[in-house]
Amino acid sequence: MTKTIQTDTLIIGAGSSGCVLANRLSAQPDHRVTLIEAGGKDSWHWIHIPVGYLYTMGNPKTDWCYSTTPQPGLNGRSLAYPRGRVLGGCSSINGMIYMRGQEADYDAWGSGWTWSDVLPYYKQSEHYHRGADAYHSDQGELLVQEQRLKWDILETFKRVCEDAGFNDRPDFNCGDNSGVGYFEVNQKKGIRWSSARAFLHPVMHRSNLTVMTHTLSEHLVFDGDRCIGIEGTCRGQPVSIRAQRVILAAGTIGTPALLERSGIGDEAVLAPLGIQVHTQLLGVGNNLQDHLQVRLQYRLKRGDTLNQQANSWFGRVKMALQYAYNQSGPLSMAPSQLGAFFKSSDEVDRPDLEFHIQPMSADQLGTKLHRFPGMTASVCQLRPTSRGSTHISGPRASDAPRIDPRYLSETHDQQVVCQAIEKTRALMDHPLLDQFSPSEHKPGRTQNTPDELIQAAGDVASTIFHPVGTAKMGPATDTMAVVSEKLEVHGVQHLYIADASVMPTITSGNTHAPTVMIAERLASWLSH
Repeated sequence: MTKTIQTDTLIIGAGSSGCVLANRLSAQPDHRVTLIEAGGKDSWHWIHIPVGYLYTMGNPKTDWCYSTTPQPGLNGRSLAYPRGRVLGGCSSINGMIYMRGQEADYDAWGSGWTWSDVLPYYKQSEHYHRGADAYHSDQGELLVQEQRLKWDILETFKRVCEDAGFNDRPDFNCGDNSGVGYFEVNQKKGIRWSSARAFLHPVMHRSNLTVMTHTLSEHLVFDGDRCIGIEGTCRGQPVSIRAQRVILAAGTIGTPALLERSGIGDEAVLAPLGIQVHTQLLGVGNNLQDHLQVRLQYRLKRGDTLNQQANSWFGRVKMALQYAYNQSGPLSMAPSQLGAFFKSSDEVDRPDLEFHIQPMSADQLGTKLHRFPGMTASVCQLRPTSRGSTHISGPRASDAPRIDPRYLSETHDQQVVCQAIEKTRALMDHPLLDQFSPSEHKPGRTQNTPDELIQAAGDVASTIFHPVGTAKMGPATDTMAVVSEKLEVHGVQHLYIADASVMPTITSGNTHAPTVMIAERLASWLSH
């Protein structure tokens, strides 16, 4: 027997944006809001201990556990593609870095989405540790704090960057993030501060808000050109939810998948799967963009790094006691601590490369750390020109999507990657680092020609988990646009999207903060 639920607003996905929307829209006491999440509650301790991302990524308890198709640009490798499947979504498993991007990023987003348009919505949700100013607020729910540890190797690398001409940048979130500094994070005194903790848990007592976990949307339901709800399952049992409006917040992979299963997309994709087209929108699942990081790993002869501590019984006990005492030390670490934004060449007008410097090294993120002292200088291209796609492989929600980012498929991206490796090596050769005697462990200094560098990048590069763009916003005249500038799906009434999939182009940095901002904007429009 199918359970039927009636509501005013149905939000699909309790991640970075869905929790914001649930909070803001349920603030109207007479407006019923139902929030559904395919995963479970965020009660597992590793979600809240910052270093727990090592255990939440790749774990079906908290992660969809997707993977990409084999990537020619990565020498045929397929990458794990973590996406949050739990209250808080990706904000419960991500690297916690708070990063808005650069002012110029928003110029390509269309009418009403310039930096001056979006800044008030960033401030609306933010509780900034240094207090309020022209760029920040201390009245919001999303805590932004400093990291709670320092490493000599990071301090030295920061001085290297400054000596090389990088500006000291104590705040990356004022519209210009060029320079070097420490990342600020979404934490509360060393505890992860996800969207669920910031926006959802404080309001779950509201009588007009219903939160349903373990609830999977199979497909949308329509009455003509109007979306009126979903059909799905809750804890394995059929459920039918009807609503006055529906908001998709299922993320860059989940949102286009639900659209396609519901007949919204490209007939060339849907027809072979036996799915009847409801609304032809060519852009669904296309325009996939992501930040690819080239992870140069270094062996150090001297210096304290996480490698030694994690591989020592005494070190592990010390870390546990440190965190238990005051939530500091390595267990409070974000995956990256020190950042730097810089240009690949003088031909670009603003930074197009970003360092994530880590006092540790491993063959892959999430695998066992090397036993030798090590550091990683990960550098990612901020504005890739390569475009990929994600499409369903079958008509059921259980059918895994085909995710094809097409990394390094464009010559421009290959050139930038080569420049990134060369610039990293130049900094690592700085005399200030001689005290640590670094040597390049991977990919190794034997690769030096452009072809060799591209091959080396393909061997060590990995996603930094920032997929966007698969339901991009734009005017109806744009044949690849999926939503309007007001985030309503073209050709379908009362159906909205508010997650990273609507970004026409990727921002220069981590994508959690922009996703929260997008949710704030839609909530504001729908509340008035």
